Amino acid sequence: MKTDAELISSARNDPDAFAELYRRHAPRVARWFTARAPDSIAAELAAETFARAALSLGRFRDEADGSAAPWLFGIARNVLRKSLERERVETNARKRLGMPIRSYDDGLEAVPERVDAARLRPALEAAVDQLPPAQRQAVQLRVIRALEYDEIADSLGCSPVAVRIRVARGLSSLSRLLKGVTP
Repeated sequence: MKTDAELISSARNDPDAFAELYRRHAPRVARWFTARAPDSIAAELAAETFARAALSLGRFRDEADGSAAPWLFGIARNVLRKSLERERVETNARKRLGMPIRSYDDGLEAVPERVDAARLRPALEAAVDQLPPAQRQAVQLRVIRALEYDEIADSLGCSPVAVRIRVARGLSSLSRLLKGVTP
C-alpha cells in the first residue's frame, strides 16, 4: 500500500491517487470540522480543504513519515480560520448596513417588513451601481436572491472562495458608499 506522500506525488498526474488520499482522510477531516463549525457548513469546509490540497500538491513536504494528515489538518485550520473571518466580516457589514442578522428562509416577501425599503432603496441602488461588476453580481446573487456560495460560484464560473471574497468586499464597499465614503 502506498504512503500518503507517494499518493501525493502520483496525484500530480493521476487523479485516482488523489481520490485514494481523499478516501483515507475525508472522514477524519469532516469530523474535525463538525466538532468546530456549524453542521450546515462543516461538509463545505471539508470539501474546500481537499480542493485547496489538490491545488497545492506541489507544496507538500513529507515531514511525518509519509503521512499527509498534518499537512491536511494545517490546510483545514486555515480554511476554518478564513471562513470564520469571512463570516465576521459579513456580519459586521450587515450590521453597518442596518440589515438584520437573521435567517431569511421565509423568502423575499418578508424583506419589506424588515427594512424600510422605500427609504433605503434609492441610495442602495445607487451604491450597488457603483460596485465593480464582479462584486455587484456576487452581492445580488447572495443577498437579494439568497443563493448559496456554491451555486453562485457555478453561475459566475469561479470558486466559492472567490465568491465569498467578492461578497465581503461588495458589502464593505456598500457600507462605505452608504456612509458617503468613497471606497
